[in-house]
Amino acid sequence: MATKRRKLSNPLALAVMVLLTEKPMHPYEIAQTLRRRGKDTSLKINYGSLYTVVQNLEKHGFVEVAEVQRQGNRPERTLYGITDAGRVEATEWLSDLLAVPVEEYPIFEAALSLMGVLHPDEVARLLGERLNMLEVRAASLRGGLEKLYETLPRLFLIESEFKLHMIEAEAEWVRGFLAEVTAGTFPGVKEWRTFSETGEIPEKYLKLDAGEVERP
Repeated sequence: MATKRRKLSNPLALAVMVLLTEKPMHPYEIAQTLRRRGKDTSLKINYGSLYTVVQNLEKHGFVEVAEVQRQGNRPERTLYGITDAGRVEATEWLSDLLAVPVEEYPIFEAALSLMGVLHPDEVARLLGERLNMLEVRAASLRGGLEKLYETLPRLFLIESEFKLHMIEAEAEWVRGFLAEVTAGTFPGVKEWRTFSETGEIPEKYLKLDAGEVERP
C-alpha cells in the first residue's frame, strides 16, 4: 500500500489542522500551544514559516478565517478554524502516516554504508563518541519525560516515548557493533583494515563489484 500524494507535505500543516480541530486559533497561539505540548521536539516550528503554512492551508480550503479580533489600538488578530475538507484531509493524512511505513533515508544509514573508506579504529573511535552522545540524549529525554508525565497526559507525550525508544535501540546496536569492531570479530574486519592501511582492495570485493559474487 503506497501513501497518497497530498497537496501539502509539510508535517507542520498536519499539526496545524489537528490543533484547529480543538478550536479556532491565531497562528501565534498555534505555535505557542505546539511548543507548550513539546511538539517542537518532533516538528520544526518556525513562527514565520507557520504563517506560510496557514496561508497554504487556507488556499487549499483546509482552514478558513473564523474570526477577526480587534482590541483597542492593537493590530487585528485573525483566528483560523478547520473546514470540513480540512478534517477529512487531516484524518486521511494522519491515518496514512500511521499505517504505511515510508523509507526515510536517515543520514546515519548513509554514513554506515560509506564508512569502509575509514580505518576501523577510526570508526570505532567515532562510534564511541556517538554512543556517548546517544546515552546522554536518552538520559536527558527520559528525565524530561518523567517530569512531563506529572502535568501532561501520556497521549500528548507518546512521540517522545517513541523517540526515546529509538535512541535506546540505536545505542544498543552501536554498542554491539562497536564491540565487534574493537574485538576484531566483525566479519571482514581484517580485509577492511588491510584496505585502510594499504589502499589495496581485497579480491573478493572486486568480484562483488564485477557481479561475480551474489550480495547477501
